[in-house]
Amino acid sequence: MKKLIYVVLSGAMAASVVACKPAQKEVPIYEITVVGDYGNFEALEAEFDKFMATHENIHLSYENIGNMNKLSTILEGDEKPNIFFTKTSMIGNSAYDSVFAHAEDLSDPALEMNLTCIRSSLLSRTSDNKVLMAPIFSRTYGILVNHDLFTKENIEIPTSWTNLLAACEAFHEKGYVSPMMGYSKDSSACLMYTIAYPMFVAELANNPEALAKANNKDPEAGEYMRKALTAVDQLVNSNAINIEECNKIENNYEKVLLRFLDGDVPMMICGADTPSGIKKREGKSAPFAEHPFTYAFHPIPVTEQGGYFMDSPSIEFSVNKDCDNLDVTNEFMRFLLSDAELNSIAAGKGLVATTNNMSFESLYAPFGNVPAERTFSPELLGVKDALTNQIKVASYKVGKGELTIDQAIEQYGTF
Repeated sequence: MKKLIYVVLSGAMAASVVACKPAQKEVPIYEITVVGDYGNFEALEAEFDKFMATHENIHLSYENIGNMNKLSTILEGDEKPNIFFTKTSMIGNSAYDSVFAHAEDLSDPALEMNLTCIRSSLLSRTSDNKVLMAPIFSRTYGILVNHDLFTKENIEIPTSWTNLLAACEAFHEKGYVSPMMGYSKDSSACLMYTIAYPMFVAELANNPEALAKANNKDPEAGEYMRKALTAVDQLVNSNAINIEECNKIENNYEKVLLRFLDGDVPMMICGADTPSGIKKREGKSAPFAEHPFTYAFHPIPVTEQGGYFMDSPSIEFSVNKDCDNLDVTNEFMRFLLSDAELNSIAAGKGLVATTNNMSFESLYAPFGNVPAERTFSPELLGVKDALTNQIKVASYKVGKGELTIDQAIEQYGTF
């Protein structure tokens, strides 16, 4: 009987203790989704991990939507992303009006976004002074240089136009079929455009009237392409570039890098995001595994003073103001928009950081030596897509021998 009473009393006491304990609240889990067109984005996922280490109830994920033309439909759908890729070229294009209708103004003081850590030349503003995109990466145009080949052949890495021609001639005499190579199958990101575009922008940079004509496809602006087209013509029709060899490169990204990693190309002309993928391609190259070499991305020295640094935003993030968990989304953006994290994500992706105090990763170190007078931001200058397309097609046709320089100049505005 005593044992029974003890068991009953113990049970009652345990029940009363449990009853006195306050009910534990469930911690909500917030889902944050970023969508874009990168096949993989390990550098961003590394940022997710850092953020989630101190925000355990927030789960971030990245989704590759492939074709960015789907973006408008996705933003209007039921499963709205929190953050989405945007590009400066989308601004002013009516096809993306519905996309930007969902974008939050990141310059709103109430959001406390640290936009001052980003180079002002990379920040695009709307006509009413809103900032709808935060540039995460910067890009430029140049040449991947095989440093070991220059050392082996006792040739100086060129820093001027004269030295570039001399270096190409020296390599040719030593049996290199095409000292400079690049993608040349079509006008998209081809080697001709990579050479010509920085020169054309530089020619227009200090001439607002000429820039306006070029943007409006005024035939009179064609003459400003002459220096750029002459440089393309001179390289292609000398011993610097063998177009037939370049035509063997099947696409403008992986095959460009794998061809360079073969180790017999002194200089590979490329632009935009191409160099960012070279580290990952090293493991796919049997020649590089057998004979690794040092390399870096250099400005193309198209003047006697050197090359240009075209400082353009690559990928930008916009916040969907109509998404779920908007406050938490903005908390992540505040975390990302800092010197430390923007430099970290750029290093992880292999691209140039967008910060004011950017430290050029070793791959891009040569661009750290380009002075301010040869550094241009096409977006800040007001370069439009129409202008870009004209020099892209004109340089391609001159480089392929389909038009003379004078013919291309005369046809400005028709491409």
